[in-house]
Amino acid sequence: MRITRADRSVLSDWWFTVDRLMFFGLLLLMGAGLVLSLAASPPIAEKYDLEHFHFVRRHAVLLIPAVAILFAASTLTPKQIRRTAFVIFLTGIALMILILFLGPEIKGAKRWLQLGSFSLQPSEFVKPAFIVLTAWLFNESQKRKDVPGLELAILTYAVFALLLVLQPDFGQTLLVTLVWGALFYMAGINMVWILALAGAGIAGLVTAYFLVPHVASRIDRFLDPASGDTYQADRSIDSFLNGGWFGRGPGEGTVKDVLPDSHTDFIFAVAAEEYGLIACLILLTLFAFIVLRGLSKASQEPDGFIRHAVAGLIMLFGLQTLINMAVNVGLLPAKGMTLPFISYGGSSLLAMALTMGFALGLTRKRPRADHIKHSARTEPEAEAPGARGQTA
Repeated sequence: MRITRADRSVLSDWWFTVDRLMFFGLLLLMGAGLVLSLAASPPIAEKYDLEHFHFVRRHAVLLIPAVAILFAASTLTPKQIRRTAFVIFLTGIALMILILFLGPEIKGAKRWLQLGSFSLQPSEFVKPAFIVLTAWLFNESQKRKDVPGLELAILTYAVFALLLVLQPDFGQTLLVTLVWGALFYMAGINMVWILALAGAGIAGLVTAYFLVPHVASRIDRFLDPASGDTYQADRSIDSFLNGGWFGRGPGEGTVKDVLPDSHTDFIFAVAAEEYGLIACLILLTLFAFIVLRGLSKASQEPDGFIRHAVAGLIMLFGLQTLINMAVNVGLLPAKGMTLPFISYGGSSLLAMALTMGFALGLTRKRPRADHIKHSARTEPEAEAPGARGQTA
């Protein structure tokens, strides 16, 4: 089927207005994720007495709704994205509260809602919705003094961050706080507020260190490896040394046999050992291309809401990538955070598709408001000389 500009269908309109380079870059990431899932997940399946390619098949099946969500979200208008984000945020917050009372406890945390064979993690979907709503609230606080946008943005953050801490999920809390703080700064809020919030963030980190044992343990082991077990971090770093520039070859890696989270948190280490540093640099370049292109698109947007929302969504994508890769090479303590579109994980994959679908939808080419107004003014003027001549 050939798509032309004369065709006024939704698909044709989307094709000629969406950022196709970013879209295909995201599809490449999804393809790379499937290949790396094939490399990393079979040993994990065997540990759980599952069929050899259990996680690979699930990952492949989940790619279908992920691509559908990416496309569907990218067809929405900014107003539709804002309304969709509002519904997702309210629903997700309600589910996060419900999980605290009824959710199963897995590895000491209550983050998931069991839906048959699928485990839903609502906080993953709340993140992009939260960013879109926060961007809108900050923008409204700048445009209209009668709207308490700043106060509502702070309240929205406080509710979401509190629920994340109660799960507990300090890695996601840190990620959300960094993105929210960046949007706060971009909104041009008084520097006193920014310094006060930075102080509150540091105080929260110190409090978590002294009151939450596993947070203190991770930080201590990162700062002083001799203070505790650093087995996973050590094996991850070894995989980069063992792989060299060109890797040991597909299926020849050993790190996936000893790391319990090789198909999720440490999949980048598996890629390094089997495909080498060259492949890792190519993957890193692809991530960097998407982030830089997204931020460039955001900087060109005249609309404050779109500019802030796109920047926030891209920062969420980029920071999560940065944190995961930094953990794999020993630059950060373990966070339990997936690599976008690469790691196995249904909620993470679908939610990141929603995140980048929103970003694609907001950056689609659309007529400038001033251009529309200008056209509306000039069209009657073009008929005016003839009309005046007839009158004369």
